[in-house]
This record gives sequence, structure tokens and C-alpha cells, in this order.
Amino acid sequence: MSAQRGRREGLWVSTPMTTYSFRLYVVGQTPRSASAASNLRGLCDTYLPGCHEIEVIDAATRPDLAEEERILATPTVIRVAPLPKFRVIGDLSDQGRVARFLGLPGVNAASPDGPER
Repeated sequence: MSAQRGRREGLWVSTPMTTYSFRLYVVGQTPRSASAASNLRGLCDTYLPGCHEIEVIDAATRPDLAEEERILATPTVIRVAPLPKFRVIGDLSDQGRVARFLGLPGVNAASPDGPER
């Protein structure tokens, strides 16, 4: 967990920020895997600037982890933290929908578009 400084009544206060952790399961270094990784990074940069971690796991080289998470198709992204876990399967190209399904902050559940401003 990191801290962000903000002003309140003329004083600087420390405000805790939630770090979002993701695991992206792919198979090999394919264009589809690269696209999913790029789309997830872009999504996190848009909705979670400076407060996210992404771990890319190749299910072909780490089948134990894929089995533990019950990965049946790739690419699959799992929001590991904060709880509860959420998962999305696919290339993650529709940022608005993926952000909603992963429960990211600043996303209007009724709007298919980007973050609220």
C-alpha cells in the first residue's frame, strides 16, 4: 500500500491508496498474448495510474499456477487484490467493459465508456 499526499485545511495529510494486483495468464509469446498484455497495461495506466501491479504468467511454462487458478482458456486476467477476485477471459480490447468486469474505480456500471471525469 502506498500513500498519496493531499491538502486538507491547509495541512498536508497522508491518504492511503489501494494497489491493484493482476495476474495475466497467456500461452507463449504469441500476438494474442502480446495484445492482451498491452491492453491490460493500457487499461491500468488509464484507470489505475501509479497504483497497480501486473504479473504475466505463461501457462505453458507454469501449468501448476494455471491449474491452481483453474485457468481453462487464455488469455485470462485475474484481479488478485483487492479482494474479491474477478476474472476476464479474452484479449481485453474493450477497455470499458473489462474495467467494469474487473471492478475498477471510476467506472460507471451503467456506462460502456471510459472512466468518469
